[in-house]
Amino acid sequence: MLLQQQRKLESQSDALQKLSQVLVQQHHARPCAVGHRVVHGGPHLRTHQRITGDVRRQLHDALHFAPLHIPPALALIDEATQIFGDAAHFACFDTAFHATLPPRAAQLAIPRRYADAGVIRYGFHGLSYESLVTQIGAALPSRAVFAHLGNGSSMCALLDGRSVDTSMGLTPTGGIPMGTRCGDLDPGVLLYLMRAERLDADALETLLNRHSGLAGYADGESDMQALETRATAGDAQASLALDAFASAVRKTIGGYAALLGGIDLLVFTGGIGEHSAEVRRRVCDGLAFVGLVENDPTGKVRVLHTEEERQIARHCRALLQAGEGSARSV
Repeated sequence: MLLQQQRKLESQSDALQKLSQVLVQQHHARPCAVGHRVVHGGPHLRTHQRITGDVRRQLHDALHFAPLHIPPALALIDEATQIFGDAAHFACFDTAFHATLPPRAAQLAIPRRYADAGVIRYGFHGLSYESLVTQIGAALPSRAVFAHLGNGSSMCALLDGRSVDTSMGLTPTGGIPMGTRCGDLDPGVLLYLMRAERLDADALETLLNRHSGLAGYADGESDMQALETRATAGDAQASLALDAFASAVRKTIGGYAALLGGIDLLVFTGGIGEHSAEVRRRVCDGLAFVGLVENDPTGKVRVLHTEEERQIARHCRALLQAGEGSARSV
C-alpha cells in the first residue's frame, strides 16, 4: 500500500512523475497497466479498451462531442504514455454503461440523419453506476434508480442491472441542474440568447457550463454545503437553488418509477448524494407513494460510496486477462 503524502504539485505531469517515483521507491516496480477515465468517446468508442493509435485518433475526431473533456483526457493519456511507456494503457468510458439504452431513450426527437451522425443520448457517470452494480451484486433488484449527485449530477434507471434511461444526453450538460451546468433547457432559450444577445457557440458553452445551474440560481454560489448554510440563514436565492435541485431529482425519480413500473431500490451516491442529508430529505419528501422513504427499515433507499477508480482497475485487470481485448462491464 502506498504511504499517504499531502503535497501540492504544479501540474498533472508533475503528479504523474511523482507517482512514478513513489511506486519505484515503495514497491520497486512500475505498473503493468494504466487506466484512463474518458468521459466521452463519441459514437464509435462505446466499450472499454486498450488505447492504440487508432483509438487516440478516434478520440481526437470526437472532440466536438465533448470539447471541455476530451482535450484534457488526450493530454493526460499522452503524458502517462511517456512516463509509463512500458505499461498497457486502457480507456474506460463513462458512456459505455449506457450503450444498452433502447432506441426510444437513445434517439433524440430530431431528424434521423443526426442520429446517424452520432447525435444521440449517450449518458455519463457510467463508471460510477458500474461500481454500484458491482458493490450491490446479486442483491440488486430488478427495478433500481441510481442518483449520482455532485458538482456534476445525473440519474439512471436500471432494469435487471442494465441502463434503460438516464438524465444526461449528448453531453454532460443536460439533465438535472448541477453546480454550474444548466441541465435541460427549452431550446427556445438558446435561440433567444443567440438572437437577443448575439451569443456564439463558445459564449453559449461558457454560459451553460460555467455560470448556470445552482450558481445561476444563487448568484454564483455552486457549493452545496455553502448553499445549505445560506438557506438556513434565510437566503432566498440559496433556498431556491436547493428547492429547484431537489425537485428536479424527485421529478426524475417519479418519471423513472412510471417507466420501470415501480422502484425497488434508490441509491444516492456522489459528493452531494453521499454527504448531504438535507438534499436526500428534500428529494425523498413526497416519494412515499412509490414506497421510497428515507431511513426506512426496508432498505429501499440507500447511500453508497462510488468507487470509480476501483472500477477502472477492475476493467484493466479483466482486459489484461482477456488478452487486452475489449469488454463493456466487469
